Amino acid sequence: MEVNKPMESTEQEVPETPSLIRYISSNQVSGFDNIQKPSRLSVQYPPVGLQHLNLPPKEIETPPVQSLTEEIEHRGHQRMRSVSISMPPSPIQANMPNTKQVLFDGLPDSNGAAKSASCELPKPAKFHSQPIQTGPAQPHQVINTANLPPNPNIGRKIDRRFDSFKTWSGKLERQITNLRGKPPRETLPDDVVLTNSDVDTLPVDRYFDALEGPELDTLRASEEILLPDDKRWPFLLRFPISSFGICLGVSSQAIMWKTLASSPSTKFLHLSPMINIVLWCISVALVTVVFSIYSLKVILYFEAVRREYYHPIRVNFFFAPWIAVLFLALGVPTSFAKTLHPALWYILMTPFFCLELKIYGQWMSGGQRRLSKVANPSNHLSVVGNFVGALLGASMGLVEGPIFFFAVGFAHYMVLFVTLYQRLPTNETLPKELHPVFFLFVAAPSVASMAWAKLQGSFDYGSRIAYFIALFLYFSLAVRINFFRGFKFSLAWWAYTFPMTGAAIATVRYSNQVTNVVTQALAVMLSLASTLTVSALLITTILHAFVLRDLFPNDLAIAISDRKPKPHRKWFNLRNLSSDYSKDIENFLKFSDPEAKDLEASVRSQISENEGV
Repeated sequence: MEVNKPMESTEQEVPETPSLIRYISSNQVSGFDNIQKPSRLSVQYPPVGLQHLNLPPKEIETPPVQSLTEEIEHRGHQRMRSVSISMPPSPIQANMPNTKQVLFDGLPDSNGAAKSASCELPKPAKFHSQPIQTGPAQPHQVINTANLPPNPNIGRKIDRRFDSFKTWSGKLERQITNLRGKPPRETLPDDVVLTNSDVDTLPVDRYFDALEGPELDTLRASEEILLPDDKRWPFLLRFPISSFGICLGVSSQAIMWKTLASSPSTKFLHLSPMINIVLWCISVALVTVVFSIYSLKVILYFEAVRREYYHPIRVNFFFAPWIAVLFLALGVPTSFAKTLHPALWYILMTPFFCLELKIYGQWMSGGQRRLSKVANPSNHLSVVGNFVGALLGASMGLVEGPIFFFAVGFAHYMVLFVTLYQRLPTNETLPKELHPVFFLFVAAPSVASMAWAKLQGSFDYGSRIAYFIALFLYFSLAVRINFFRGFKFSLAWWAYTFPMTGAAIATVRYSNQVTNVVTQALAVMLSLASTLTVSALLITTILHAFVLRDLFPNDLAIAISDRKPKPHRKWFNLRNLSSDYSKDIENFLKFSDPEAKDLEASVRSQISENEGV
């Protein structure tokens, strides 16, 4: 019982000592705060409101408690003002050992030292991505941009890769942008912008080196182009000069139906002149649209037009716009104008004269543009314009001018006909896609027969000779049905229309001179075949142009570079070859026939010669 009494007395003494006195007395022990790695959880702060407790005055030291309370209140007051901390330059620097840390708890006294050891414990710095707002938030001033549509002009970059083919190389566009006060937009970083100095006039031999095919419109595998080949080019760059072939086909129909309605041999058809009026109006609209589009190409992309002009094959199509205008003059309805002023003929034939001086001079002078090198069925366009002009001039009552152009066209047509008919070794065979252009052989003699008949006043023997040549060429091509099947549609198909229509008109004129059932039936059949062909091609062209949108692909022929590609030569180690093997190679190259199909025959002949020796 006595042993238990001291234990009870000790248990009664323990609750008599408050926790505050123990905390204060522990601070007076030396070495209490000597902790090497202080943590935030190990620091204990007494409650702020302990000064209001009713404790015995004998066991409490008043000055330390008051100083601690003032310090806690001052620290809490300072902690309310610490609202923004600068962030380090990078998140890696926050974990470096030499990084300076900001102390919230340590407050300097008047001597510049920290108060006590407990207040010297640092807290880990809090890094905020944004500073804390000092004032109350105002939600009514915040604009919600999540529902706003994005601006397409923000972050949009201009593709400068086509500036080398523009007339002003994009300078006018930048000047207008600066005048409007807009900042210039950035260009694509991977674009190679060329200036006009980089795109010079190409020599003709570059077209033959970089392009292949009879029309010189296919890029060789070793060549590179100036324009991007991974995207679709602007429409004007893809619009070729050969598009005027559509105008030739439609406008020639207006002439044919005018002739059918006014000829004595076809009066039994009872055709209305209204068909001629409708077709002529459609032709005028079509020529206006095509001529306007290509005029925009001349204005905006003059470099592309210049490259087409220097192209040895494309230059022939520059006669097509003026031939189409001559067709409109020949097919004008009689209700609109019975006769035209002769001054119009001189105006329309001036471009022909200028172009013929250049083209025919190149054919005669030689070089890379000589006729044997560039001969192609499309060259008929540069010849047939002379006969169309002679026909129009004779219809106006002119004599000397039409005879002049008829003579020039006749001389060059004979040379061109022989060159194309002979097929010199320098000329390549036309691919299957270009077989329709063979019908251009029919165009020149058909129009020539009508022009000479108009000059002489009757369809005499000279006119009949030219007409029979055209008729024979027409039938020789018409019977080759497989020759014109199984290839993809292109603008070359319009080469069918104009020669077929010319042959039909010439047949109607011939039936007026030699009227019988055969000539009348032939005139009707050729006219019907021409009309059906033009209608089918017109519908197909509209389908490919506006529905399928594959009528105008990228024109690679105008985008070739003026620099020749570096040759990739394969060097063989000839040192390891024996002398006998080298001699065999030399003998093979010496005795081999390049035109022979069986190369082994040359080897056998060489072996037999060695054995005979």
